Amino acid sequence: MAHPRPSRRTLLRSGAALAALAMTEACSSSGGDGTPAPAGTAPAAPVTSAAPSAAGRAMPAESRPHTRTFMAWPALEEVWGDQLPGVRRDIAGLARAVAGFEPVVLLARPDQAEQARQACGPSVEVLDLMVDDLWARDTGPTFVTGPQGLAGVDFGFNGWGGKQTHADDGQVARNLLAHYGITRIQAPITGEGGGIEVDGEGTLMATESSWVNENRNPGVPRDRIEAGFKELLGVEKVIWFEGVAGQDITDCHIDALARFAEPGTVVLHRPAPGTPPDVWTTATEQALQVLASTTDARGRTLKVVDLPEPDLELIEGAGKDFLGTYINYYVCNGGVLVPRFGDPAADDAAAGIIGGLHPGRKVVQVDINHIASGGGGIHCATQQQPATGGA
Repeated sequence: MAHPRPSRRTLLRSGAALAALAMTEACSSSGGDGTPAPAGTAPAAPVTSAAPSAAGRAMPAESRPHTRTFMAWPALEEVWGDQLPGVRRDIAGLARAVAGFEPVVLLARPDQAEQARQACGPSVEVLDLMVDDLWARDTGPTFVTGPQGLAGVDFGFNGWGGKQTHADDGQVARNLLAHYGITRIQAPITGEGGGIEVDGEGTLMATESSWVNENRNPGVPRDRIEAGFKELLGVEKVIWFEGVAGQDITDCHIDALARFAEPGTVVLHRPAPGTPPDVWTTATEQALQVLASTTDARGRTLKVVDLPEPDLELIEGAGKDFLGTYINYYVCNGGVLVPRFGDPAADDAAAGIIGGLHPGRKVVQVDINHIASGGGGIHCATQQQPATGGA
């Protein structure tokens, strides 16, 4: 059934202009260690460009150790309508689950921070910081490490191409990095953290639909976007999939389609058996063809592991915007957080597959159906800060 409210997969127009493509001039910078500045005295984050001075930086794989996980408290009733209380319960439950493995910092508007603290409990730190919605993967910085320490890439979040209000979310990366005194890298391309997936050994996967798109990067060809990835994130090879433009608010983020379980192994979302052919099944088949005919940055042939979705007819409230994929899981220190949708057979099968791909980590299934009803999942709602020697 269709949801009566605007959601993450509904094209909610804010009227905001597309973020301009601009690279901030380089200035002298040294990576912060992630220690927060005293309240009210956070310095402006030093800024650098993705120029040769940034050489040597790299984006670690999600499976590497983390200092903390960032999340965000959904703020706007205009986005979630009567689903907002349920979404907040899901976010609180997810935050507590992640906090069982590593520190969690939840960003919340100052006037909602106490509500968030009460919901999440003492295991979750709540940081007063203006946000619009819960999608920390997309609004927060994408962290990289290098000779000068930790830095955060700001991809200039523009509401997935102007589709949702983002007056505060567009400033989350900048404000968060300033709070922790971490170097900020202003990207010359516009996009979101959910639109990139790396193996930590030089390979990145992305969909053309969410990057080579006039709503983020007007007039910018794929090769320039690819060059930006290589400069910003230290990758050597980009594997491109076509994806699907215009059918969901993200224009088919990679983290709902394919993920690296480890270098050389890709987990691929597969529609449930019997699913009629549509644009999403076509996207999966196209991705499979690409994966079967390419290698990674180290020349390895890629092993593909299918991860079937649940039977949406068994899931209460699974409307047209529901993101029913297990691919959107999150790997943290010693654990892996996996969606539990309400199809017991599929839920358990997915937990078994993901657990087998991440040996030595405890698999925790988390109820996120309210989050999923807005077109996102566990990975979309989290963003890791990688551990470094000084953090």
